[in-house]
Amino acid sequence: MYKVNGGCHCGNIRLELELTSAPATYRPRACDCDFCRKHAAAYISDPGGSLVIRIRDSRELRRYRQGAGLAEYLFCASCGVFVGVVYSDEGKLYGAVNARAVGTGEAFGPEQVVSPKQLSADEKSRRWRDIWFAKVEVQAASASK
Repeated sequence: MYKVNGGCHCGNIRLELELTSAPATYRPRACDCDFCRKHAAAYISDPGGSLVIRIRDSRELRRYRQGAGLAEYLFCASCGVFVGVVYSDEGKLYGAVNARAVGTGEAFGPEQVVSPKQLSADEKSRRWRDIWFAKVEVQAASASK
């Protein structure tokens, strides 16, 4: 397993990824929908890996749903960085991270443009279950300081 870390600019949201292959073998998926293009998002995920999202101050976590409203996009309210997206299905959490919020020290492969906006809601959720991290844990510290 390859351990990779990332997160938002201010450090409120930290990402811990375990990838089954070297980072350079992953091609971030640059979605062509308006939301993802405006955020310059390109996604990394690994269904055989794992993702831990650590939130220091949950009051500074913002969640946004767009399109079909199935997935939650995660932002830091303090620094504004879009870190990733999660989707819950039958009590199981799936996720993908914005490659630009990951500092690997090694480059990911070249981006590839994808068009999930062409998919139905059922096709999107099936795709997410197939290619996103299937082992996802969100750890939020207390909101009180």
